[in-house]
Amino acid sequence: MATNDSLKNQMNRNTGNAPANPGQMGLKALLGSQTVQKKFQDVLGEKSQGFVSSVLSLVNNDSYLAQSDPMSIMTSAMIAATLDLPLDKNLGYAYIVPFRDYKDGNKQKGQFILGYKGYIQLAQRSGQYESLNAIPVYEGELKSWNRLTEKIEFDPESKTSDAVIGYVGYFRLLNGFEKTTYWTKQEVEAHRIKNNKSKNKTELSGVWKSDYDAMAVKTVLRNLLSKWGILSIDMQTAVKSDETVQTMDLDSGELRDVTPEKSEEDLQVSDAIPMDPETGEVIYPEDTNGQESLFQGNSTKPKK
Repeated sequence: MATNDSLKNQMNRNTGNAPANPGQMGLKALLGSQTVQKKFQDVLGEKSQGFVSSVLSLVNNDSYLAQSDPMSIMTSAMIAATLDLPLDKNLGYAYIVPFRDYKDGNKQKGQFILGYKGYIQLAQRSGQYESLNAIPVYEGELKSWNRLTEKIEFDPESKTSDAVIGYVGYFRLLNGFEKTTYWTKQEVEAHRIKNNKSKNKTELSGVWKSDYDAMAVKTVLRNLLSKWGILSIDMQTAVKSDETVQTMDLDSGELRDVTPEKSEEDLQVSDAIPMDPETGEVIYPEDTNGQESLFQGNSTKPKK
């Protein structure tokens, strides 16, 4: 009969050290390994235990995540921990979203996605922003937009319907530098399709399906900040890690991007988005698997 000490030693061997093939570990065992625990403690300090518990709770309450590759979930959680952002869906700072990697045997994996609130939070921490915002633009609100001078005439009192025609982002730094950008809804949709990792590029899934406007606002805000904003270390990490799949070396604790690369066939499908050569507007065919409804009644040009 085993003694208490021998049982403790056996449990330590099972949870304290990663096995030769960590990909075969369950999420709870993976998060319980010494290497992973130390990594979270190094990043979060005393908050690490609570954060790890929140990750387990998140997965236990999401049947899709529960079926996803544990390593991809753990590394997505590590990215959120590095940025010191909670993974609570109700808060909207960061998410772990499951998707099927059809290039890896249709295996279901977790993908780190930063919400627009997460980008705002990271920008605020820099202490360099006087103003920062990104919002949907409804039909009737946009009077004019000059892409060259970035002059925008916007009147929220002129809203004529709840149909969203685009998204606008703006920031002003403490030193007076300011920037405005505007994307039509068609431009946002073209970006979504081009960067969709699912086999069906036009299909809405994950956060895009549950909260399209929030993801669209995030897309515009990310473009605005990554091109013209103050890129702190956290912001650089966020831009680099957003919407990626990561894995971690359990020996060194280093993260590595393993996001599926596009094949030549994917590029031909996703990049072949028809556009009007004169206006640059995206032209969507009738057979877009139900996506045409996103644009019905939405004009990309302001009404006179």
